[in-house]
Amino acid sequence: MKHILLIATGGTIASRPTAAGALAPALTSEELIACVPELAELCRIDTLQLYNLDSTSIGPVQWRGIVQAVRARYDAYDGFVITHGTDTMAYTAAALSYMIQGSAKPVVLTGSQKSIYNRDTDARNNLHRAALYACHPAAWGVQLVFDGKVILGTRARKTRTKSFNAFSSIDYPLTAEFRDLRLVPFLPPPAGWGPVRFYEALEPEIFVLRLIPGMRAEIIPRLAGCDCRAIILESFGVGGLPGGDDGPLFAAVRDWCAAGRLAVFTTQVPHEGSDLGVYEVGRAAKALDGVIEARDMTPEAAAVKLMWALGQSKDRAEVARLFLTPVQFDLA
Repeated sequence: MKHILLIATGGTIASRPTAAGALAPALTSEELIACVPELAELCRIDTLQLYNLDSTSIGPVQWRGIVQAVRARYDAYDGFVITHGTDTMAYTAAALSYMIQGSAKPVVLTGSQKSIYNRDTDARNNLHRAALYACHPAAWGVQLVFDGKVILGTRARKTRTKSFNAFSSIDYPLTAEFRDLRLVPFLPPPAGWGPVRFYEALEPEIFVLRLIPGMRAEIIPRLAGCDCRAIILESFGVGGLPGGDDGPLFAAVRDWCAAGRLAVFTTQVPHEGSDLGVYEVGRAAKALDGVIEARDMTPEAAAVKLMWALGQSKDRAEVARLFLTPVQFDLA
């Protein structure tokens, strides 16, 4: 029988109504597993109440805490299930994908759209299937299990705010899928997977700037005063800057990069990624030293991978190399 550690961090799955009628995390890890008695027949399960937070309050500090908890207990367990709120679960899944690389043991995130405290909820099914996946011999790496789907931590994105099928795998196949309680694996780990490597260094001083028509270029130099080492520019379509290489936005990005900073281009379009070389408005930006592309990475993965890469090196070329090196199928 597999030995699994449940790490609870809060979120809707562990929420109860407050006196004001709103939901807030309150249930403990022990109360969560008591709601799914089938777990006792599936595996030996221990619990760790790491946080009890709404996921909007989970970020780099908590990501390090989760990594430290897994690292300290890695040899003692066959797999890990992390319960988490849905709003930032894709960010945490991406973060753990970069901070726990090459793990043959599954690190599985799950949550729910309704509290396990409710009678009619998706929470019990999601928690049960997350444990089922963690116990399966085909399980590996950092995955998100939700509504019967097993999604790579680097490819998961919340695409619905209320529905039970809240998460999608963006531009990549599912790792596996549940047919009732039977797991059908699709995606094995990459060639050369392992051994496990843990990272804790992150540099959160980045800024994500979504371009809108008519945006003034002055916003970019102002960010230099905020100690940002890099910006992510969510551009239009496959990517580019209004005005092309004659426009003020191009000049602002050129000056930003000339100061030794990075500018990462991505797209506002949900699928298929960026390609700066397609149009003239992107070609000149692509040629700037210090400009790199997120290509088909999700916005969550691009932001967190940039934090991770900046945490590993202060050399811009090395940061760019790390960012463009595929990790757990994050880049096609």
